[in-house]
Amino acid sequence: MISLLLFCGFFLNIYRNLSDKMKEIINYLIVGGCTTVVSIVTYYIFRLFIDNYLICTVISWIFAVLFAYVTNKIFVFHSKDKNILIEFVSFIFSRLLSLAAEVICMFTLVDIIKMSDMVAKIIVQFIIIVLNYIFSKLFVFKGKE
Repeated sequence: MISLLLFCGFFLNIYRNLSDKMKEIINYLIVGGCTTVVSIVTYYIFRLFIDNYLICTVISWIFAVLFAYVTNKIFVFHSKDKNILIEFVSFIFSRLLSLAAEVICMFTLVDIIKMSDMVAKIIVQFIIIVLNYIFSKLFVFKGKE
């Protein structure tokens, strides 16, 4: 237990000394990882009840987007934007673009390449994390730290 505390303290000290840009990227990777877990777990749960993997992809996207908006706003980009509606709509629009990319990738991997849908879902999430960071940084939370 003590070694775990020392280990965490060591990394916390390194984190404190990083530039704001590096902290933002690390925070995004953590939040993006959590969002990915939300997406995969909800996909898996709905897949137990719904046979169509594309419908499950959209449902898991909804859960992931709601989670991602709140966590990105608070923990990654520290947005203080007073116009939450415009910010949220911008976020949704950017995530719709990544949803289109996700559906196209899922269709390509599952229906054309014949990959397992769960394996495809996990692979595609790496592409989506990168796209979502770019969209969030450039179009949604730009200059709002």
